[in-house]
Amino acid sequence: MSLSDAALVKDNHVIAAGGVAAAFEAVRERFPDVPIEVEVDTLHQLREVLDAGADLILLDNFTPAECEEAVALVAGRAALEASGRLTLDNAKAYATTGVDYLAVGALTHSSRILDIGLDLRAAE
Repeated sequence: MSLSDAALVKDNHVIAAGGVAAAFEAVRERFPDVPIEVEVDTLHQLREVLDAGADLILLDNFTPAECEEAVALVAGRAALEASGRLTLDNAKAYATTGVDYLAVGALTHSSRILDIGLDLRAAE
């Protein structure tokens, strides 16, 4: 499976939709047959999207201890991918947490790039 086969709900989508569950539900409603991966930054967001019915959740910048907590919380109800903070040196620590997938950005991070971001921020 590649990104052309699925939808990926990321932080900007969450902010624009007003929450992680709302973003997930908007995509699921519009494209009911497309697999959806939802990026979460906190265990609170994980609970929200799990309750909304997500079956593939990306744990963004979680520590190995937080990944272990997420695995226990999910208890097999969804697949989990650990992403962010992963390197080839610490991948084993993440792999032993029980997550289903690892995303190691070593190839991406080793190339010279110009990173231009358009990050939305929640109104305060």
